[in-house]
Amino acid sequence: MKNLVLLSIVMISAIPLHAREQTLIGGPIDNGGFGGPVVKFSQIDNRFALFVGGYGGWLINHSFTIGGGGFGLANNIRGSRAAQVYYGTGDNLKLQFGYGGLMLDYIGEPNSLIHYNVSTLIGAGGVNYSYIENASWPYNDNFGDATSCFVFEPSAGAALNVARFFRIDAGASYRLVRGTDLVGISDSQLSDFAVNLTFKFGKF
Repeated sequence: MKNLVLLSIVMISAIPLHAREQTLIGGPIDNGGFGGPVVKFSQIDNRFALFVGGYGGWLINHSFTIGGGGFGLANNIRGSRAAQVYYGTGDNLKLQFGYGGLMLDYIGEPNSLIHYNVSTLIGAGGVNYSYIENASWPYNDNFGDATSCFVFEPSAGAALNVARFFRIDAGASYRLVRGTDLVGISDSQLSDFAVNLTFKFGKF
C-alpha cells in the first residue's frame, strides 16, 4: 500500500503545475480588415473571359482571412451555335456568368515586402443569356432561362506590400463549376484556370 501511495505521488509530481493548452491561435488577437477590386483573366469554352469584382474580409493576426467575394463576366462571349438555334437569336446572343461566396485565405510572412498567400472560394453562381447591346431579334418565349451552379475556386499567389494600407496580389486559380443546366453551355466549358490581380486597401 505504501508503495502504491509513493508511486502516485511521483506520478502527480511529474505533471507540470502550469501546463498550458496548445492552440492554433494563442494570446491576444490582432484584428484587421481590407477590401478592394479584383480582375481575373480566364477562358470560357476556349474563349477569352474577363471577370471583374471585389474581395474583402476580416484579417486575424495578420495571417488568416475570413471574407467573401463576387465576380462577374465583363466581356461579350457569344452563345454557342446550339444556344443560338434554340433561342432563335443568331449571333446576337451573349453569355452572362457571375459567381461569389465565402473566401478563406492564409497569408505567409505578411511583414515581408513580398510574401505568399493561398485561398479558397466556396460559393455559387448563376448563368444565363442576354442580347448584345444595340441588337434585336424575334426571340422565342424560352429566352430568359437561367441556371444556378456550385463554384469552388482554390488559388495561390504572391503579394507586394506597397504601403501600410495597400497591397497588390497576383496569382493563379482554378474555377471548378458544377450543376449547370442550360442549353449550349456545360460545367467543363465554364471551368478553367485564371490569372488574378487584386488591389487590397485596409488595415493589415
